[in-house]
Amino acid sequence: MSTPKVSVIGAGGWGTALALLMAKRGQEVTIWGHDPVHVEAMRSAGQNGKYLPGVSLPPLIHPTTSLKECVGAEILFLAIPSSHLRSISSSLAEAGLGQNTIILSCTKGIERERGLLMSEVLGETVTGVPVAVLSGPNLAGEIARGIPAAGVIGCMMPELLPRLQALFEGTSFRAYTSSDVRGIQLGGALKNVFAVAAGVSDGMGLGENARAGLVTRSLAEMTRLGVAMGGHHETFRGLSGVGDLMVTCFSSQSRNHQVGFRLGRGESLAEITGSMTMVAEGIPTTISAYACARRLNLDTPIIDEVHALIHGEKTAGQAMKALMARQLRSEEAL
Repeated sequence: MSTPKVSVIGAGGWGTALALLMAKRGQEVTIWGHDPVHVEAMRSAGQNGKYLPGVSLPPLIHPTTSLKECVGAEILFLAIPSSHLRSISSSLAEAGLGQNTIILSCTKGIERERGLLMSEVLGETVTGVPVAVLSGPNLAGEIARGIPAAGVIGCMMPELLPRLQALFEGTSFRAYTSSDVRGIQLGGALKNVFAVAAGVSDGMGLGENARAGLVTRSLAEMTRLGVAMGGHHETFRGLSGVGDLMVTCFSSQSRNHQVGFRLGRGESLAEITGSMTMVAEGIPTTISAYACARRLNLDTPIIDEVHALIHGEKTAGQAMKALMARQLRSEEAL
């Protein structure tokens, strides 16, 4: 089988990590970034110093600001913030996206306005092009450095899954497959909200017991909302559910955990986001998840408290007190 042409849209940490995985297989990769200064710095320095300092980029990786250089790829990774997915994917279509291209969306989020998943946004912007999704416990810095990791790929066209899975053969990344495209995306998006909550708990110094209890109840809440939104129950027990939830809630490398930690220490959201170079998807996803839960008339206490916290309606202490004061119930009633 011939080696497919591969492009990555998104020159942040995650996009660069994906490009590195492909390059380690001897694959040439074009990686697109929107900022000419950043892209030129990647070319001249041979690394992505802004997002992955100290990790060398091999000559097989070609940074560019031209979408036209990317649209002829057979495999097109999308690793961009969810808030920009619609506009950038529309620009890809305008640039002449090939009908033989397969898009592998690695973006985690829920569109705020209509509650659409990323695959649904792509279905409106790049019509006629197959779309698959990738999610899991994937900290970009570790993947970029070749530390073993795993994820799950989903696609509505199951015949494409072996081809996509084979992209990662021979790398430090083990790819599993699933038919549950909705569940994979919902797990990957919703866990960011709970990572903020776990960060708040840690920032307040509440200890290991509190964090473990919070994460366990987060899994129940994520599953309840995810299933109501069309995901399969078992998917939330897998890599894109509990797997991703664990790493983002327990790792200081998680941007969303960092946001929560600083909120728990008393910093304002404006101060936190103003000092960050990368997007913390948990902030917009909290707003989207809260709206989805209201439409479905679901009980989502942790999402509700994170929503109140990021809007300045409650302090971290008030939010935690509200969770602890909830009516007692059986654990079996998820």
